[in-house]
Amino acid sequence: MIDRFLSYSLRWACPIKLVYLQDGQMKTGNITVVSLGEDSFEYTTARKKTPQTMQVADVLAASYARGDDGDTLKKERQAQEKETDEG
Repeated sequence: MIDRFLSYSLRWACPIKLVYLQDGQMKTGNITVVSLGEDSFEYTTARKKTPQTMQVADVLAASYARGDDGDTLKKERQAQEKETDEG
């Protein structure tokens, strides 16, 4: 399930909420995935725009960020409208 949220964030360039381990401590925060590998991924946060790397094994849970209902049909329509306005 975590892989699905990471892929969702990468595809739609939108933030997701993660619970993860960092230096042995449990942390939580919103991240946006910028690249996805087999066992790690690169991400940015609202504060740090420089990509950072995290191991997928360090992620304990993932969910939609606040205000995101996960409706990809809305996102597809918005992308189509944006293309129509630009073209």
